[in-house]
Amino acid sequence: MTDGPVLLVTGGSRGIGAAACLVAARHGWRVAVNYALNEAAANAVVSEIKKAGGDAIAIKGDVGNSADIVSMFEAVDKHFGRLDGLVNNAGIVDNTARVDEMSADRLERMMRINVTGSILCAGEAVRRMSSRHGGHGGVIVNISSMAAVIGGSTQYVDYAASKAAIDTFTIGLSREVAAEGIRVNAIRPGIIETDIHASGGQPDRPKEMASSIPMKRAGQAEEVADAIVYLLSPSASYITGAILNVSGGR
Repeated sequence: MTDGPVLLVTGGSRGIGAAACLVAARHGWRVAVNYALNEAAANAVVSEIKKAGGDAIAIKGDVGNSADIVSMFEAVDKHFGRLDGLVNNAGIVDNTARVDEMSADRLERMMRINVTGSILCAGEAVRRMSSRHGGHGGVIVNISSMAAVIGGSTQYVDYAASKAAIDTFTIGLSREVAAEGIRVNAIRPGIIETDIHASGGQPDRPKEMASSIPMKRAGQAEEVADAIVYLLSPSASYITGAILNVSGGR
């Protein structure tokens, strides 16, 4: 494992991020598990990886804070000495609301964490992985959402707009760095069984939405993680600028 590629997963302590860390580790990645607040959850992911013979560390950092982002990547440099992949997973959702009920503070926080944070993290990764900067290439997987396509009306239009920005960013960055050894793709999860729904005030949303999904069930975090790790892998070596729906047909 000391020679395995190194992956940083933002928001890696829970949900899709935690599942991505665990699945990636099983495929030989050494993993930096980023967390903003829940150190115990991040340490639990690290412990599980290490028990299985993998290599992982937990790194505190809020992607809504530019100084934290720099420190996060510096911690990866110090511990692993390299970076081969980034999963831009950290993000937030807020309580359901119409646009005419949303405050400027809510919108600023949503875009700062979901959009600006992802772009800044990608910039740090490019500076380490791009052949233009002396790197040996790498992969970035951005986590979008089917909300970017559906729009989130009467619920999360601001969240949907932030994820639409991620879609556009994925396409633009992929073309910018394709000749520099970096592939950039995105995953659009649908309704997935994670605690992000509770943070938005709708803990039962996966169950309530199941009937509207063509497959008639919510997805599991591990199903999204499998798609993420596929895009990170050499099996996806000719895939860049792609956005993969993992949504049960929604």
